[in-house]
Amino acid sequence: MNLYAELPLSAQTAYAQLADVATAQELDRSIENLHGSFSRKTVQGSAYWYFSFRDLNGQLRQLDVGPDTDPVRAAVQRAKDAPAKPDAALAPLAKAAVALGCAPALPKHLRAVRRLSDYGFFRAGGVLVGTHSFIALGNMLGVKWFAGGSTTDVDFAHAGKNLSVALPADVEIDVHGALTSFERGFIPLVQLSGAAGASYKLSGDPEFQVDFLTSLHPGGDGPVMIANLNVCLQPLRFMEFSLERVAQAVLADRNGVAVMVNIPAPERYAVHKLLVVGERSGAMRTKANKDLQQAAALFAYLLDTQPATLHDAWHDAIARGADWRKRAVEGLIALQRAHPQLKLGELMTRAAA
Repeated sequence: MNLYAELPLSAQTAYAQLADVATAQELDRSIENLHGSFSRKTVQGSAYWYFSFRDLNGQLRQLDVGPDTDPVRAAVQRAKDAPAKPDAALAPLAKAAVALGCAPALPKHLRAVRRLSDYGFFRAGGVLVGTHSFIALGNMLGVKWFAGGSTTDVDFAHAGKNLSVALPADVEIDVHGALTSFERGFIPLVQLSGAAGASYKLSGDPEFQVDFLTSLHPGGDGPVMIANLNVCLQPLRFMEFSLERVAQAVLADRNGVAVMVNIPAPERYAVHKLLVVGERSGAMRTKANKDLQQAAALFAYLLDTQPATLHDAWHDAIARGADWRKRAVEGLIALQRAHPQLKLGELMTRAAA
């Protein structure tokens, strides 16, 4: 049973061109009319680029440019040499990438993602997670997934108060304002206590939900308000695993809309899906099945192309304590049962060691 297939070379080339232009546009928008300097820093073992400047009040600010990759370095160099205005070719490139085989997002979902991007959510350390991240990962890796790519929700995450995984960014944005003023307006869902929750429903379209997540913290599992984002985040167990390494990818639709987003690294997304399988129960079993579908596709790809990277992420997860190991093994057993063709013996051996 095939879980993925390589995209045609033409689709991979179109996506690479789209990502290059989108990176340049995002960088140009981030530093437009600002005077400052670029710097390269190492955070949690990975290198990232930042742009530092002083605001009107003289306070030092820092924008997250992106991970230390060839496209980001090239965009930084272009900005240093002669910052260019946004390239009008972005929309045709996005349409071409989708037409040639890259997976598109639903236009209404992408409009919400773009809205938050315009408000600076991703530059403030926000990460796109869930199925839209899975879609973006496929295009970034140059593959087509055969299952696990449908959803009615858009999920975002932020490290919030967990400073151990937060990227150094001090941008203040208004996530609540971005959503409630969007088209017909998203309506925030409240808790039984009457306090604001971490989910929003689109007025007139109750199936379209936006969720904001973060890692579990010592204060409990209730939504936590993040003042500089003006939004509540719902803590989830193991969420920090996906937030400790992030990549950048482009999400596009058939209309030529494209947005540069932060997403979890593919190996960490895959292992995280196994960690949460055991957390799904009752009405959440459907999501557990989708978790397994997405994990299976990524495990198949990573075992074929970069097994060492997957093994490192797996070892990181099972080394975090008995509860992490238990959940990881439960997920791996469920994955092996659902997809016996996957060669997971070495991972199971490492977990038992």
